[in-house]
Amino acid sequence: MTARTSLALLFAATLMHTTTQAAEPASGSAPDLKEPRQRASYCIGLDIGSNMKKQKLDLDAKSLAAGIADALAGKPGLSAEEIRATLAEFQQKEMAKAEARATTAGAENAKAGEEFLATNSKKEGVKTTSTGLQYKSIKSGTGKSPKATDTVKVHYTGKLIDGTVFDSSVERNEPATFGVDQVIPGWTEVLQLMKEGDKWQVFIPSKLAYGERGAGPDIGPNSTLIFDVELLSIEAAK
Repeated sequence: MTARTSLALLFAATLMHTTTQAAEPASGSAPDLKEPRQRASYCIGLDIGSNMKKQKLDLDAKSLAAGIADALAGKPGLSAEEIRATLAEFQQKEMAKAEARATTAGAENAKAGEEFLATNSKKEGVKTTSTGLQYKSIKSGTGKSPKATDTVKVHYTGKLIDGTVFDSSVERNEPATFGVDQVIPGWTEVLQLMKEGDKWQVFIPSKLAYGERGAGPDIGPNSTLIFDVELLSIEAAK
């Protein structure tokens, strides 16, 4: 995939994305937005800008707007060869910046996670396994314990150690069903220690979670994770 194609796909993905959080109106930056066409155009521009900001791309807003205008007019200001060379160089620089940020974040997350787990292990009710996994019972069940080959139904809420929620079946009001051996190692381990009806708070070191690679925009590299897990049932094999 070329640099131009990669960035083009990013723009396409942006246009398909629907902003879910309302933003505060910018003072004086918006043009006249009385007509539906103007409002739609502005909303698409906001979506593109929001996505670029999330990607932490070092872009010039005026030049970006000019590029969109020239593309819509069918009058690009650079040749195809210049575009390819420019985007290839830009992509290399942005990848280097992203790798540097990931390295820094990984080191910070690893240190914070180690300190958190060391302190957490001393709290009342917290148990630590031989792998470094920690858990605390919130509610005790009386059912069976699943095996690695079983499928389970659970409710859960996943958080970072700063309390940020990154996923929750509880908020979706829809339990998750999956194979015990089809999730991160920390989940596979702890589920086999639980009984149906148990509700535990689980503290998973990064090595038993997503490690150096992280997961998506919310779970950074070397992140220690906290899950509130309720084992609802072991599902019958289909």
